[in-house]
Amino acid sequence: CGGLISNSSGMLQSPYYPGSYPNNADCVWEIQVENNFRVMLTFRDVVLQSSRCQYDYIEIYDGPPYSSPLLGRICAGSFLTYTSSSNLMSVCFHSDSRYTYRGFLAHYSSIPADHNIALMCLPDYMHAVVSRDYLQSQGYSAERVTLNDTRCEPTLTSHEVVFNIPYDGCGTIREESNDTINYSNVIKVISSGYTIKRKKDLHLHISCKMLQNTWMQIMYVAEDIADVNENQFGRYAVNITFYDSSSFLRPVHDFPYYIDLNQNLYLQAYLHSSDPNLMMFVDTCVASPDPHDFNTLSYDIIKNGCVRDSSYATYYSPYSHFARFKFNAFEFINRHTSVYLRCELAVCRLGDYSSRCYQGCLSRSKRDAGSAQEKVDVVAGPLQLREGGVQSRNTG
Repeated sequence: CGGLISNSSGMLQSPYYPGSYPNNADCVWEIQVENNFRVMLTFRDVVLQSSRCQYDYIEIYDGPPYSSPLLGRICAGSFLTYTSSSNLMSVCFHSDSRYTYRGFLAHYSSIPADHNIALMCLPDYMHAVVSRDYLQSQGYSAERVTLNDTRCEPTLTSHEVVFNIPYDGCGTIREESNDTINYSNVIKVISSGYTIKRKKDLHLHISCKMLQNTWMQIMYVAEDIADVNENQFGRYAVNITFYDSSSFLRPVHDFPYYIDLNQNLYLQAYLHSSDPNLMMFVDTCVASPDPHDFNTLSYDIIKNGCVRDSSYATYYSPYSHFARFKFNAFEFINRHTSVYLRCELAVCRLGDYSSRCYQGCLSRSKRDAGSAQEKVDVVAGPLQLREGGVQSRNTG
């Protein structure tokens, strides 16, 4: 029931389809395909409690759930098709406590977007690519493409004009609102003075909008005959490393990491971003013997910011991009060959006391299914129990 889907194509269905779906379901799927592709979703079969879609319904959003434009709200029909304007589409399924029916079956696929202009918001910079053939077809020269800051020059290839634009330089402007951080710049194409037909200068407005941990990438053309809109979504890059002591000086590179029962385990999460005004918060950490299944058999160490294991503790970190914590190896590992960790980390603006990073322990009754857009998932491991004759190389 819900989750992040990153395959290029696949199938989506209500729980137990074609059997009756459960009551009081709230499922949120986020379909994220490759950059510069769009999502095309077709509902092959939809049978829900109708009555104007008030009680049981499916909502399709053009981007992250709830905060993006609503493409449709349905409860019946077949072969209904929706196409996203970006590489991210969300599908929300809701049922009430009364009647239940067959549910829905849908297929999705990724289709190429306009390849004249491409944009990716990477952890440290914006990567913008403009096709030279596109510029030439509009009557512009690749040699006359610049940024606001003309000192940051593009790389010219035989087919493309490529800009790598840092978030904290080259004239990039940072603006904040209640729920987003917006990094913007302008690629300018100056029209040639000697052309017979007088043309306007071409402006490509680029922006990367950060919604918690989701980058919304936008590129559009201003003051030209045709507007070009390019929307892409990405995820933050975060890694988790084990350390051999609470000083966090020596990382553990062993794979797998052999440990003793009840040994202290020290972990550091690191956010890759060139923006210094971001911070991380450890929301949830779950242990499981299966790196692909953290539901069937699992052990909660911390959940929604609430400590579930008495050995869990956090450490001071000198930088906001780091989060440091520890817990003890537990009896769970004595019954399984390997144990993996999956941690969910929230990314917020530093000093934004209304954000998730400053809220601490939360008992979530609402929007739990929609929380995927607000966090980064990282899986670490495996951890294996050291046998009696194996000498320790990493003591804690």
